[in-house]
Amino acid sequence: MCGIIGYTGVQAAVPVILQGLERLEYRGYDSAGMGIFENGEIAMYKTMGSPSNLKEKAPQGSAAKVGIGHTRWATHGAPDEKNAHPHMSADGKFAVVHNGIIENYVELKRELTEKGYIFRSETDTEVVAFLLEEAYKGDVKSALSEIMPKLNGSYALGILCSDYPDTIFCAKKSSPLFVGIDADGGYLASDVAAFYKNSGKIYKLGDNEIGIIKKDGLKVFDIDGCRIRKTEVKIREAQRYEGKGKYEHFMLKEIYEQPTAFSATLENILVDGKIKLGCLKMNREKIKHLNHIEFIACGSAYHAGVVGAYAAQKLLNIPAFSFIASEYINRSSSADENTLVVIISQSGETADTLAAMREAKKRNAKIVSIVNNELSTIAQESDCVILTKAGREVAVATTKAFSAQLAVIYALCIRLSYSAGKIDREKYKNYCTELSKISEKIGEFLKENSYAKSIAEILKDTDYCSFIGRGFDYCTAMEGALKLKEISYAHCEAYAAGELKHGTISLIENGTPVVAVVCDSSVATKTLGNIKECKARGAKIICITNDENYKGDADDVIVYVPKTEDIFSVSLSVLPLQLIAYYTAKLKGCSIDKPKNLAKSVTVE
Repeated sequence: MCGIIGYTGVQAAVPVILQGLERLEYRGYDSAGMGIFENGEIAMYKTMGSPSNLKEKAPQGSAAKVGIGHTRWATHGAPDEKNAHPHMSADGKFAVVHNGIIENYVELKRELTEKGYIFRSETDTEVVAFLLEEAYKGDVKSALSEIMPKLNGSYALGILCSDYPDTIFCAKKSSPLFVGIDADGGYLASDVAAFYKNSGKIYKLGDNEIGIIKKDGLKVFDIDGCRIRKTEVKIREAQRYEGKGKYEHFMLKEIYEQPTAFSATLENILVDGKIKLGCLKMNREKIKHLNHIEFIACGSAYHAGVVGAYAAQKLLNIPAFSFIASEYINRSSSADENTLVVIISQSGETADTLAAMREAKKRNAKIVSIVNNELSTIAQESDCVILTKAGREVAVATTKAFSAQLAVIYALCIRLSYSAGKIDREKYKNYCTELSKISEKIGEFLKENSYAKSIAEILKDTDYCSFIGRGFDYCTAMEGALKLKEISYAHCEAYAAGELKHGTISLIENGTPVVAVVCDSSVATKTLGNIKECKARGAKIICITNDENYKGDADDVIVYVPKTEDIFSVSLSVLPLQLIAYYTAKLKGCSIDKPKNLAKSVTVE
């Protein structure tokens, strides 16, 4: 999941590329590079680390009007300058930037090596540059048509050819790629936020399409060389790039944007006290005949899916399962035409999730996707798309997108339950009323954060921390542990509280922090028993609860969150854990918005 930017036009290319790379950093920041036309030749500039480091090497005063840039999340080869993009052909005629993975690159590399090509990097991308050189007979489009069938896997390619100093060539398969055209020129990027303006036309390339971008327009062809007429796509205002404003980090800004993200997502779903999901197109009989529901996702979206599975099983009284997307194909799912599969992805391009969705489609399951990008591949291939309205989320560690996903999941489960006759009208109205209040409760709770700073002082020097909970609280524990480990690099794990005594309680020592979530009223008394078991072994208990009558003797620190229905509790109990993770990472001096080894949009398997 790398970031690609390209520009050809009337402006100086270097500032445009640098600005675009800055907006694409969430896709990777292990290394960065650019290629521009200087004196009729392709000049290369590369650096380790963030694209901001590239500013020191790039020729800021260059008159070049054409160039491509890349910010990398390392897959093949170490994050160093040798492996940074662009990659050049042996004859220096082609420069290539690439997002994705060429799965058969080892085989291709062996064939090219036997023909005398000498590889200078450890990447899979370099084979593309050499294949282009080998296939090129003066027509780049024809060369691309020849090599694309040889490339297995996924790719979005941006290409310069020294014979065409006013042109950027591009091609794609299973990785997003957008082109923008306006009065200043033509833009290429893996995310429209890299170049999006208030005016101009934007196009999305399809799989196995080839684009030729000049300052005055775009031509697109299929792999056989036939011209394709592209339709302009409309971009939501929410996809524009915005700065941090008054906040020190994007993550903190996005934590405080959660009330807005939650309410905006529900704006067209929860209307006049009723849940409206027009795209679902499932009548009562179809819903009643569902044999089970599957929630498929990765990372934090998977945790939202676990909430969905708990809620669906509770409200519909049918089997509901949550699957890690990368494991879905390897498991014997019983999905069929009577199965509802809910796909969850912030970007809508998550490779593992997309592959799992396609597998579920083969089994004729009904596909509902929950995404934050209506132009994404997952959205386009789903039977029903329910958009989250989280706006643009920049920090790698998700917060507001997770909250928005929960909003949709709650509404979907309630709607299905009511339509199936599993809850009566009164219960349905009560759920809808309480759901409409969650955003306000999130906002009220976020007004105070001093507790998070105090708890961060406890956690900043710890070697190990456990998060525990039961039922919906276990979902919160998983998300809280992930937040702490991904931005503060603390070793921590989440456990179903009842499992502690089956082995992992052996890790509890005197002073070991244990974050216990006690908000699911149906299992609270059992969790309190687990807390006491930990306390008896010397644990330092940090308790998150919504029961203001709880003054337990088994806690050292207690944080109260607003009370709500059990099925909505994760939306509130996760808030202190997000802030605790943030302030712990800040105290430790970690890179909060760009944690090491991570990227936001995971478009490789």
